Amino acid sequence: MNKHTTSETVSLDISAITAQEVYQILSTAVAPRPIAFASTIDKEGRVNLSPFSFFNVFSAQPPILVFSPVRRMRDNTTKDTLQNVHEVKEVVINVVDHAMVEQMSLTSTEYDKGISEFGKSGLTPVASDKVRPPRVKESPVAFECEVDNIVALGEEGGAGSLVVSRVVKIHMASKNLDDQGQLDTTKLDLVARLGANWYARVTPESLFEIPKPIRKKGIGVDQLPAHVFQTNILSGNDLGRLGNSENIPSEQSLANFRNLPEIEALIQLENPKEKIEGLHILAKSRLAEGDSDFALKALFAIRT
Repeated sequence: MNKHTTSETVSLDISAITAQEVYQILSTAVAPRPIAFASTIDKEGRVNLSPFSFFNVFSAQPPILVFSPVRRMRDNTTKDTLQNVHEVKEVVINVVDHAMVEQMSLTSTEYDKGISEFGKSGLTPVASDKVRPPRVKESPVAFECEVDNIVALGEEGGAGSLVVSRVVKIHMASKNLDDQGQLDTTKLDLVARLGANWYARVTPESLFEIPKPIRKKGIGVDQLPAHVFQTNILSGNDLGRLGNSENIPSEQSLANFRNLPEIEALIQLENPKEKIEGLHILAKSRLAEGDSDFALKALFAIRT
């Protein structure tokens, strides 16, 4: 069967759905995506400005950004941006923040070739230093790039072309830098593309940090006590955070820990189910407070 449905899953065979349906699923599920606000120029010197959300960074040395203009599905034509980078292998990739998102969206209108999207959107062109296309003054970060390669992924409507762009100069608005001169995520106010007409805004309230297990090896969820799976109190994220702990608590540290009044009271419960649930609830609350060490010890406090 090309389509299989259960109570939990709908499975689709790509050959059984249209390219438009594939696009809708991809653009909705693979999200949020950063936006490459690309300014390019053709061989006659005409500037084009257009946004692309099939975009990301792929290397730091050399610094490589890749975005993909997609062939129009209705008539299989290519966009001016793709034609331009074939003619003049240069591009400025401007980052989009919330203050300019509506103007950015306006530039996705398919104006006739030669019509200035800068003029239509009210955005300000600024001469670049190393490439011919201008950058967007309002953009918080702009990357001047030389196009190293263009890889066509297909010839039908919906097919993309990878524009492999090597960064040669970076411009950053000073207001978005911290005291060390580094870009500050909390100041950038970036936006990202979702499916259909939806966007996401990166605000301080939406941000959270996860300690990265790069320089140490987490013990892993498989090394947690088996009872963690006996309730639904601890979420997958909770278990992941606990599994990122560097060491299993030592017996000496646990001996002292078990003497804490709140731990001792739980350990002395006669009902095993209530004991485990109590420890899980306590561990979860301490994880929410950022105390993963206490939470881990709480789970190892009982011997199973």
